[in-house]
Parts: sequence; structure tokens; C-alpha cells
Amino acid sequence: QVQLVESGGGLVQAGGSLRLSCAASGTINSINVIDWYRQAPGEQRELVAAVSRAGNTRYADSVKGRFTISRDNARNTVHLQMNSLKPEDTAVYYCHTVRLANLEAYDVWGQGTQVTVSS
Repeated sequence: QVQLVESGGGLVQAGGSLRLSCAASGTINSINVIDWYRQAPGEQRELVAAVSRAGNTRYADSVKGRFTISRDNARNTVHLQMNSLKPEDTAVYYCHTVRLANLEAYDVWGQGTQVTVSS
């Protein structure tokens, strides 16, 4: 089993910064990529950023140049540094990974953390 716990959300003014953290526990060797998704009210959940165990990263076009994802394999933690925040970044942010076991893939989600950006 793998568990993900997010922290670091909150309320910030436009132009401000927040740092989200995702702590992974359990059978860590069964996972590779850890990513952040977000879901705004009435919208579909969308991928924000992803990082592999090797440190390769990927970003949504809407956050490129403003968000940075990083990973500390020794501490099993992934961070999402969010700078120059905009009101449209307001959403619940979820940490996500895929656990591999017995040739099956299982989605694992954290509980989510609210990010609110005021104008």
C-alpha cells in the first residue's frame, strides 16, 4: 500500500507564493512518478506537474515558468513551489501516484489541499 498526505495549502493574494508538500509512505519502491493535479469548482481535474524518481519533470502550459516541482527521494517527499499565483490557480490540489503490484496499476490519491488566490 502507498499513502499520500498533502500539506501547505492556504489563502494568498494574487502574485504571492505557496509551497505544497506531499509525503509518501508505504511501499515506496512500487511507485515511480508522483504528480500534482488540481480541480476547481465545476471543472475537471487537471494535471499540474509531475516528477519521476529520476527527477524528470513535466508541467501544464498554464503553470510553466511559475511552478516548480521537486522530489526528495530520501524523504519520500514531493514539493510544488507555486510563485506568481493567479486567481485562476484557485483549486483543490491533489497529490497522485500509480502503485504497481502483481502486474496491476492502482491509482493512489491524497486527500487534497485547498489553494485560494484572491485578486
